[in-house]
Amino acid sequence: MLSLHFLITALVVVIAPGTGVIYTLAIGLGQGRSAAIAAAFGCTFGIVPHLLAATVGLAALLHTSALLFQVVKFAGVAYLLYLAWQAIKSDGALSVSANRSSDSFWRIARRGALINILNPKLSIFFLALLPPFLTGNPATATAEMFGLGAVFMLMTFAVFVLYGVFAAAARDRLLSSERVMKWLNRSFAAIFAALGARLAMERA
Repeated sequence: MLSLHFLITALVVVIAPGTGVIYTLAIGLGQGRSAAIAAAFGCTFGIVPHLLAATVGLAALLHTSALLFQVVKFAGVAYLLYLAWQAIKSDGALSVSANRSSDSFWRIARRGALINILNPKLSIFFLALLPPFLTGNPATATAEMFGLGAVFMLMTFAVFVLYGVFAAAARDRLLSSERVMKWLNRSFAAIFAALGARLAMERA
């Protein structure tokens, strides 16, 4: 079940910069440490539906149903493009500005959760990642899936918090330059747009 091989594999996956990491960095730079922790929490919570889907077999249904996959996928694409707009908009939710106030914990967390919830590839990812690390005992398979998924979520939260705290620590230095702030906002907007384009090209 829980092994060093699984921990290393999960750590490599979690550390790799993805949509959740970019969101947490943007929030940390734009709104500070507490907001970054909220972003990390939301992104981690967004894993729960996919873990449940992989455990009960819904991920296989999503993989085989082209229509369902496309519906979830393009909802995710639309949301990523919305985040791109929120990054480049002067008063947007993801804009990096020296004068903006922090959003509420739950609003930040909700946006982070939706990033993962609307990514249909995540369910299929868990369906591929977790089973090889099970003991092979059908009686304990469900519990083992949840156990490994919980460990993966804890690692995700911890690593994302580290990313967010790092971004928050750099916030004051970066926000002293208006040119840097404009560059950051445009960069985050371009990244979210690119992630949306990549998701649009994904196939079940």
